[in-house]
Amino acid sequence: MSVILCTAGYDHTIRFWEALSGICSRTIQHPDSQVNRLCISPDKRFLAAAGHHSVKLYDIKSTNPNPLLTFEGHTGNITGVQFHCEGKWMVTSSEDGTVKIWETRSGTVQRSYSHGTAVNDVVIHPNQGEIISCDRSGSVRIWDLAENACSHQLFPEEDVSIASVTVASDGSTLCAGSNSGTVFVWHLVQLREKTQLVPITQFKAHIENITRVLLSPDVKHLATCSSDHTAKIWEVKDLGKMIREPGQPAAEVTPFKLESTLASHQRWVWDCAFSADSAYLVTACSDHYARLWELHSETIIRQYNGHHRGLVCVALNDYSEAR
Repeated sequence: MSVILCTAGYDHTIRFWEALSGICSRTIQHPDSQVNRLCISPDKRFLAAAGHHSVKLYDIKSTNPNPLLTFEGHTGNITGVQFHCEGKWMVTSSEDGTVKIWETRSGTVQRSYSHGTAVNDVVIHPNQGEIISCDRSGSVRIWDLAENACSHQLFPEEDVSIASVTVASDGSTLCAGSNSGTVFVWHLVQLREKTQLVPITQFKAHIENITRVLLSPDVKHLATCSSDHTAKIWEVKDLGKMIREPGQPAAEVTPFKLESTLASHQRWVWDCAFSADSAYLVTACSDHYARLWELHSETIIRQYNGHHRGLVCVALNDYSEAR
């Protein structure tokens, strides 16, 4: 399968789609709970589906409807999941207040880090040596895997939940989106194998909650999803000119210019995924539909119909080879 596209949400099913035709090619039942997040392994072999207290690992190339492994250990909704670049381990975040690292072959927990409050999202830094998470109390944390400790803790907006984080594929930039609709941006600098964060800017992206922020693979676009029924695409440019020394205030002029507002959604837009060439975006919405957008024309190429309850997550892997 050259293109793997799947969606899930509150109808307890995971659906695989033929991206161009819009035909549902496979449906997997997920009876235990709703599905909160999906992640496809870089080699396209596995799909991780995060639910209420567990993550189920499915073989994408098999017709077996049952999971290969179930990762159990969280005691609250799992809010984030991502694979290591070679699939050796994966990381999860949960409303139980923890971030966990799992060995993917055995399904065992290797490490657990505590936020002390519900964790909303987690991503792996491209260096594979750090993970970045955010929580309901408004903190963004960087965990140094070599030191096995939290190396940075930021509170960009006092007492406002940070819903989502995204890190650039080249490791240069970190963005976080808050429940006030604000995006915060930092430049990540590697110094003596340690990451330093330099604030670049912050800007109001939506008038309501941000549900997801995602930098495109080419780091030229930022997608933001919101409860205001829209997804927005922001041009990313001239970040180098915006760098401030640690301790200085963020820039007032934003290098993020609004390119387009994807406004055909009828309810909350919960999730999105870029194509490998950064030219297309798939959105998942509570109105039961996923939509494939061509970004330069701001048009819907396909609408994926079949779910009978709200969609909250989407995963897409159309890379020509494993990264």
